[in-house]
Amino acid sequence: MSKRELIDCICEINRSAKPKFLAGFSEEDLSTYLDHLLELNLEELVVSC
Repeated sequence: MSKRELIDCICEINRSAKPKFLAGFSEEDLSTYLDHLLELNLEELVVSC
């Protein structure tokens, strides 16, 4: 994923995240953060079922 795509995905999950703030991070850092957010979302789905 491109940096822009990573930022867009993060902002979809974390509505309080600001694209300008996220732009200061590396693609690797953004990818790691997105992975973390996706894990949290999956955990929430499991807990709510």
